Amino acid sequence: MTDKKPGFFQRLFGSEAALQIPVATPGPEEMLPETVAPAQTPDAIVPLPEPVAAPEPSSGPEHVPLPGPPETTPEYVVALEMQAHDGARALAETAPIAPAEPRGWFARLASGLKRSSDQLTSSISAVFTKRKLDDATLEELENVLIQADLGIETATSIIDTLRRDRFDRDVSDEDVRAVLVAEIEKVLGPVARPLEIDASQKPFIILMIGVNGSGKTTTIGKLAQKFVNEGKSVMLAAGDTFRAAAIEQLQIWGDRTGATVISRPAGSDVSGLAFDAVTQACAEGRDVLIIDTAGRLQNRDELMNELEKVIRVINKVDPGAPHATLLTLDATTGQNALKQVEVFSQRAGVTGLVMTKLDGTARGGILVAIARKFGLLVHFIGVGEDVGDLEAFTAADFAQAIAGRD
Repeated sequence: MTDKKPGFFQRLFGSEAALQIPVATPGPEEMLPETVAPAQTPDAIVPLPEPVAAPEPSSGPEHVPLPGPPETTPEYVVALEMQAHDGARALAETAPIAPAEPRGWFARLASGLKRSSDQLTSSISAVFTKRKLDDATLEELENVLIQADLGIETATSIIDTLRRDRFDRDVSDEDVRAVLVAEIEKVLGPVARPLEIDASQKPFIILMIGVNGSGKTTTIGKLAQKFVNEGKSVMLAAGDTFRAAAIEQLQIWGDRTGATVISRPAGSDVSGLAFDAVTQACAEGRDVLIIDTAGRLQNRDELMNELEKVIRVINKVDPGAPHATLLTLDATTGQNALKQVEVFSQRAGVTGLVMTKLDGTARGGILVAIARKFGLLVHFIGVGEDVGDLEAFTAADFAQAIAGRD
């Protein structure tokens, strides 16, 4: 009676199977020696060198994340690697476009006028292949010169010179280019004058005008830099109140050059701004005040009336001002620039020209046509975005550059 009857579980599976149940379902503590201990116990951290001894095939110790995917490698890193492997050749490929020694103005001018000179000289070369100069050849040349926007008068003068001196004689494209240079220089020489700041007028007030997109605001910034470099105190007036971007752009130029910028919120009255700017510049004894204006098409009468009002307000504060009214001309507009000069001169009393964007067109010859027709002074020309790409205009350099001669 002392023996205990086997329970139902033992009777169902048998005593041996029942005894194995605890072994088949061990607790967490029994699992630790095999699965957890190597990663959790302090003693298991000691063998960490094992992963270093068998690294990933494409990685190296401590440097795996640095290179990153090839497409995200910084350009300067690539440049340095090329330099290390390829030496001087790689250095030339990654160096800035400008040479170590700053290019002279003629080099920048010739580069900026390359499109104009290439088109003109290639057309001349196509006409003159060392044949005798006859009427048919002269007619072809005249068409080439007119298409280059040099103007009918200039083209006629060049043709007359060649007819007088070289008719029925062998003539080369170089002979024609020599005559071209001489004629262009003759036209531009009288109008090529640097802008002179009259020290007796303090401030010397410059009003910048022109059509939309002609480069007024950028030109103002470049002029401000030049005047500051000359030791002059400069104030800028953000008179293009139609565009908030123009106001911000002028403020950036002010920060760069150290010039004070007078501005008002976009949409403000430009005449009131001009009045305040002139008053403050006079009170502070500034050397130069440059006033920006909004771009306006010459055929918009109401906008031209507004420009006239600005001039009257400036003149009331400082009789005789503005002392210079500069019209900026975009060279890419070609023949339309002639009409701009005509209307702005009539309505705003233009005293001088600034020709911009000569590097973006093959129509640089338009400056010759403008000079011959209007005789306005040409103070500056621009052949790029950098400050050094706006320079005082020189007739001889321009003539040589546009004719493709060194």
